[in-house]
Amino acid sequence: MAAPALWQPQEEGLREICTLLEAHISPNSDQARIWQQLQHYSQFPDFNNYLVFLLTRGEGKSIEVRQAAGLLLKNNLRTTFSSMPPPSQQYVKSELLPCIGAANRSIRSTVGTVISVLFQIVRVAGWIELFQALHKCLDSDDLDHMDGAMDAIFKICEDVPEELDVDVPGLSERPINVFMPKMLQFFQSPYPGLRKLALGCINQYIVVMPSALYMSMDQYLQGLFHLATDPSAEVRKLVCSAWVQLIEVRPSILEPHLKNVTELILQANKDSDDEVALEACEFWSAYCDVSMPPEGLREFLPRLIPTLLSNMVYADDDESLADAEEDESFPDRDQDLKPRFHASRLHGSETGEDDDDDDAVNVWNLRKCSAAGLDVLSNVFGDDILPTLMPLIEQNLARTDDDSWKEREIVAFLIPLLDDKFPLIRSITCWTLSRYSKFIVQSLGHPNGREQFDKILMGLLRRILDTNKRVQEAACSAFATLEEEAAEELVPRLEVILQHLMCAYGKYQRRNLRILYDALGTLADAVGAELNQAKYLDIFMPPLITKWQQLSNSDKDLFPLLECFTSIAQALGPGFAQFAEPVFQRCINLIQSQQLAKVDPTAAGALYDREFIVCSLDLLSGLAEGLGAGIESLVAQSNLRDLLLQCCMDEAADVRQSALALLGDLSRVCPIHLHPRLQEFLTVAAKQLSPQSVKDAVSVANNACWAIGELAIKGLNKSLLENSAITLGRLSWVCPDIVAPHMDHFMQAWCNALCMIRDDFEKEDAFHGLCAMVAANPTGAVGSLAYICQACASWNEIKSEGLHNEVCQILNGYKQMLGSGGWEQCMSALEPAVVQRLSRYGV
Repeated sequence: MAAPALWQPQEEGLREICTLLEAHISPNSDQARIWQQLQHYSQFPDFNNYLVFLLTRGEGKSIEVRQAAGLLLKNNLRTTFSSMPPPSQQYVKSELLPCIGAANRSIRSTVGTVISVLFQIVRVAGWIELFQALHKCLDSDDLDHMDGAMDAIFKICEDVPEELDVDVPGLSERPINVFMPKMLQFFQSPYPGLRKLALGCINQYIVVMPSALYMSMDQYLQGLFHLATDPSAEVRKLVCSAWVQLIEVRPSILEPHLKNVTELILQANKDSDDEVALEACEFWSAYCDVSMPPEGLREFLPRLIPTLLSNMVYADDDESLADAEEDESFPDRDQDLKPRFHASRLHGSETGEDDDDDDAVNVWNLRKCSAAGLDVLSNVFGDDILPTLMPLIEQNLARTDDDSWKEREIVAFLIPLLDDKFPLIRSITCWTLSRYSKFIVQSLGHPNGREQFDKILMGLLRRILDTNKRVQEAACSAFATLEEEAAEELVPRLEVILQHLMCAYGKYQRRNLRILYDALGTLADAVGAELNQAKYLDIFMPPLITKWQQLSNSDKDLFPLLECFTSIAQALGPGFAQFAEPVFQRCINLIQSQQLAKVDPTAAGALYDREFIVCSLDLLSGLAEGLGAGIESLVAQSNLRDLLLQCCMDEAADVRQSALALLGDLSRVCPIHLHPRLQEFLTVAAKQLSPQSVKDAVSVANNACWAIGELAIKGLNKSLLENSAITLGRLSWVCPDIVAPHMDHFMQAWCNALCMIRDDFEKEDAFHGLCAMVAANPTGAVGSLAYICQACASWNEIKSEGLHNEVCQILNGYKQMLGSGGWEQCMSALEPAVVQRLSRYGV
């Protein structure tokens, strides 16, 4: 039987595809049309054969066309290789292998990329010939073959390093066991490219640590020490990366060599190549994060701190410099408006997070990394760094020439610098002062503390009205931080604060307006009901209402305004009633229009964005909290109940989280309007507390638990009350850690409801939950102990021996915790018949 003929391309097809690829890489071509034609060709079963032929045998074609064929092949293989005819699969594999050592480096690199993608699909067992070809190339003395093989191995190690550390039928050794000695040998290669690829490959294995590396660790470490002073900056950078990874995941390996490693890293931190210095700088934070003994660094501090400080100086090409010079006359660009993320309402938890990132420019560089390193060192060593640090700070601050301003920015935390002529100095001064907010407020009772507080307060307010946008942003953020700490200390200055904030409101552009809303909302949170005075309302409410009316229901600038109104509604309490009706109705309209947009964007006239729903639900919660029972008439005249039930069942966790928070708030202030669909609300809330749901979205489960607790303590009819009590018990049994933090809120009403339930398995379930929750937080339930005792006494007989023992343990635990005096005092508050029934539990 004759052997099957090898595939050969048709000249016409080859020419057409080449022409198409030439157009594809041309910047002036119609890319949409070309892409459509490529898609048409990709339907032919041997299209990938043409591409691999062009890549590997396309002599006479331009390198760019051959690379384009290879990159298109790579993308195609990801999605189509498994469905290709076996002869085509074999053809692609067989054509790639001879080109691992192609003479042209660009072709070698593209072939390596295609090989790595194909390897992820078939693995070693599906392509034994690849392993053999790579092994042969590594053992050759030909630089092209060694470089091509290492390039392919490096790309495989980047994506699936663990796949080279597997036993493969037909191979006597795991591939990594064969490659590792050769890669370590390449550390000594005269070719920097091979040294870089070999080190890059082995570094990929630090985390997974195969036995091949573990057994060669001494040789690897010796190689790192040897390469630490390599002429190639790329190699030196990889050496630093290796030290950082080792200290992060295998610190015990480095411990015997720590002094030498630290010395090398300190030198690398001063490398003339910024990327090497940046990689080395990561070491200091990593060292402290893994809780290595600080004494190992102490002797280096006198040299390390000056290095970090010198690296914190702004480079002339730092992007922050150009950005800092932008004044308010420059219009905001679209890229200035970063995506914002609303934090859904969460009961029983602080949701604010401190974000020290530079909001304006998020490019990580040596300056920021050095600052982070110094920050970590200050936390570890405290005042011990000051003898080295302070003289350097004083020296920099003493310089007043214009060329020295960048150095002064590092430590600009003095009040006079709020009025410095350089915008970046003013900006960083605001930021630095915000870091001292707690200290500033704590110092109010000291001599001159009040004067200092007023200077800082007025200085930040001046900077809020700065003409430079970067300074406006920093001042607003800093003022919000100060507001959180100062709270009621702001009350005497409320009028002047509001005047400054609303003056800024009239001049800020969109980006900084978002931060201003946050500062205003934080002020409301800080001073609370003190804001509810006509003279203050007249300053800030008219401009906010005007903006509220100007923004359409699809304008995302509504988000921060909705959040701001949430804080104001909570702060003003009943005082917000005069503004409540249009705000309430707007929230209802927003939720309705977004629910319509979800199923029919055309009819809604807008694309669906669930953040409108989340912000609206949270504002409605703020209204419920602020107005209390005063919200009842608004709820009664709306379809909120039905909308809320829909939101409680939404597939998005943040929507459910905010909806359940509102459900709990409405249960407190107007439960009567929930009654018609109460059983549905309880069922939906209970679903959020299945083990899988808790695992997927613990914050949703938290709010569901809180809402059920609120529903349970309201005067429902007997049947619903008993069902709520049983549901709450079952939830407590499944996830006591989530329910326990809320127990003081509903424990007494819950125990009263448990008393009414007849003895049966449902009551047993509820009591399993009661015992689990009390065990999770025994001190939290002490205040309700008498009610717990009454509930335990309500049993005629607990048939479950396990539950009987749990109740005994709980009650005896409290008896032991309170001592005889405290226990007797608790018993004296109970009816004698209750005390008599408790004796069956050994108390």
